[in-house]
Amino acid sequence: MMDSWATFGTDLHLETTGAAGLRAGLMDALREAVRTGRLAPGTRLPSSRSLAADLGIARNTVADAYAELVAEGWLTARQGSGTRVARRAEPRRTATRATRSRPVRSRPAHNLLPGSPDLSTFPRADWLKAARRALTTAPNDAFGYGDPRGRIELRIVLADYLARARGVHADPERIVICAGFVQALKLMGTVLRKRRMREVAVESYGLDVHWKLLADAGLRMPCLTVDGLGARTGELAGLRGVGAVLMTPAHQFPTGAPLHPDRRAAAVDWARGTGGLILEDDYDGEFRYDRQPVGALQGLDPERVVHLGTTSKSLAPGLRLGWMVLPGSLVEEVTEAKGLSDWSSSALEQLTLAEFIASGAYDRHVRSMRLRYRRRRDELVAVLAQRAPDVRISGIAAGLHAVLELPEGSEPSVMRAAAWQGLALEGLSRFRHPQAPPGRDALVIGYGTPTDSAWAGTLEALLRVLS
Repeated sequence: MMDSWATFGTDLHLETTGAAGLRAGLMDALREAVRTGRLAPGTRLPSSRSLAADLGIARNTVADAYAELVAEGWLTARQGSGTRVARRAEPRRTATRATRSRPVRSRPAHNLLPGSPDLSTFPRADWLKAARRALTTAPNDAFGYGDPRGRIELRIVLADYLARARGVHADPERIVICAGFVQALKLMGTVLRKRRMREVAVESYGLDVHWKLLADAGLRMPCLTVDGLGARTGELAGLRGVGAVLMTPAHQFPTGAPLHPDRRAAAVDWARGTGGLILEDDYDGEFRYDRQPVGALQGLDPERVVHLGTTSKSLAPGLRLGWMVLPGSLVEEVTEAKGLSDWSSSALEQLTLAEFIASGAYDRHVRSMRLRYRRRRDELVAVLAQRAPDVRISGIAAGLHAVLELPEGSEPSVMRAAAWQGLALEGLSRFRHPQAPPGRDALVIGYGTPTDSAWAGTLEALLRVLS
C-alpha cells in the first residue's frame, strides 16, 4: 500500500499498488477533481515531470495518465501551452473501469495562508546525511537529560551563523535552544511576569496566538500603531507602564514593512532610558529580494534586546527548533524557567541541525529557497499587473507573503468569494489588535505556502476571486 500526495489546486491521495494501479488512481483523482469543480476548466496542470516528482512515481506513469484523459476529453494538450482542464470536460467514451467513489474532502483546494514555507522542499537527503553524521559522532552524554539551554554544539554553531548572517552578537553561553518561537515567547512571558512586569507593548498587527501567550502570563498588551515604516516606536514614551515590547523589525508581520532606521534607534533609546526590553521576533529575516539585508535589532544593544529565531520558515515548522539570544541578566532566569517546563529539546535534532549548519547545507538551502520564492513573488506581481491592474501589492521586498490592497469595505465579500473558490487565505483584519482602530481592507497572501505543482492552480483561483 502506498499513499502519495500532490497538490496543485486539489489533493490527490492515491492508495494503490503497482504502476498500472498508480496510473488508474491518478486518473480517478483527476476526473473527480474536474467533476467536482476543484480543478476549474482551463486550469493548467503541472508538467508530467513536476507532478511525478511530487508523487514519487515515474514520469511515464503521469504522462500516460495525461494522454488517456486527453483522449477521454477531460484534458487538452497543446504544444507551448501545456496540459489543461478541458473547457467542456465530458468523457467522449465510457471509461474502461468504474471510478471509485471518494469522500468529499473538507480541506481547501488551494492554500495561500501565510506563515508557512513550501513544505515539499524540505531538504530530506541533506538532513538525513546530517542526522547520520550527528548520530554517529554524538557523545554518550547526548542521550542524557542535558543542559536546559540546549546542546553546546548547536549553540556554538548558531552563534557563528547568527553573527555572520544576521549581525547578532551571540555568545554560546547566552543562547537557549527551544521548541520554536511559541515556547520562547511563553518562557519570556513567565520570566517577565516573575519580574513583576505588568505590560508588554505589541504591534497593532500581529498574531493573536502570541498575544494570548502573553495574556496567559498575566501581562497586559497596549499596542503600537503600524504604518508603512513599521511600528511607531516613538509611542513607547507615552506608555508609562510598559516594561517590554514585542516587535518584528526585519519584516513586520503581516504588513511586510521593515522598521525604519530612525524607529529602530528610537526603540533602543527607549529601552536604554527606561531599563526596558525589546523582544525581537526575527520573522523570516533570511528571505530578502530587492533590498540589502536588514541586520537584527539585537546588534544595536545586546543587553536590551532578546533575539528570537526559528527554523520554522527557513526549514519547516515541524522541526520545532528555535533559539533565544539573551542579555546576560536574563540567562539564569530563562534557563531556570525552561528547566521547570520541559528541561530540554531533543538532543539528536539539535545535533543534526548543528551538523546541517556547519556543513554549509543550511546556507545552500536558504539561498535556493530565496531564489524559488523570489520567482513566485515576481510571477504574482506580473500576473496581477496584467490581469488585476487595480490591485496594489505591498510588503514584497522580503519574506514569504504579500499584502494585496482592496477597495474600502470589500474585504468580507472577497473572503466569501475565496471560500467559494476553495481558496484558503486571510484578510488583514484577521491580524488587527483588538485595541487598534479599524484599518484598511487587504488580503495577506502566503505565496511561499503552495508546492510548485500547486502554484499555477492556486494563482488562478486567486485571480478568479479578484476578478
